[in-house]
Amino acid sequence: MSDLVRVKHLHKEFDNNVVLKDINLSVKKGEVVVIIGPSGCGKSTFLRCLNGLESIESGAVVIDGLPVNPDKNDIYKIRQKIGMVFQSYELFPHKTVLENIILSPVKVQKRYKDDAIREALVLLDKVGLVEKKDYYPRQLSGGQKQRVAIVRALIMHPEVLLFDEVTAALDPEMVHEVLQTMLDLARSGSTMVIVTHEMAFARAVADRIVFFDQGEIVEESEDVKSFFNAPTTERARKFLKTFAYE
Repeated sequence: MSDLVRVKHLHKEFDNNVVLKDINLSVKKGEVVVIIGPSGCGKSTFLRCLNGLESIESGAVVIDGLPVNPDKNDIYKIRQKIGMVFQSYELFPHKTVLENIILSPVKVQKRYKDDAIREALVLLDKVGLVEKKDYYPRQLSGGQKQRVAIVRALIMHPEVLLFDEVTAALDPEMVHEVLQTMLDLARSGSTMVIVTHEMAFARAVADRIVFFDQGEIVEESEDVKSFFNAPTTERARKFLKTFAYE
């Protein structure tokens, strides 16, 4: 499989505070890469650099052969290759579920509204929310809002899906339904980069685990079971001891 995402020597700072140090990472088409690590280690910033929401000081991010540069006019074309789901949903409160989902395909991709509606209904049915199509975000639970946000990303037909702690704002009983939706996507062959603190989910879904700490990749493993059972670095061992993920 060819690399769909390539990151080379990525360096990111905020006000002279180094957040990401010499990050090198590739993601192949159809691969699920899960990024874990302590809070504040640069995981979410890394995702934002992937789709150009954050500029970088040096290095390169390449998506499907195209360099990501937020200062270039073609950044919007590149972002159409990337679907990003945030922990805060980012749904428009004054629009219905269906209106939220079809807005970008109709306005940005210039697709026919009827075609977008048909696809939206199919996707909503897959996540068990077709009956909520005319509801407003305020009428939905947190888990339902997050599944709508996932559908909104999917309808754009992205090459890669980015998930930034999408269960962090949910009550515990709502977490499972969102994680199940993401697990189904992974099993369908979607290319995904996931930042999460849900260790059991990471273990179940990942093709590769990447452990961040203090803005650096400390450990990386395609043997996911071995990583969770016996990580090679002391820092990863200490981190995993704080979770009951089995």
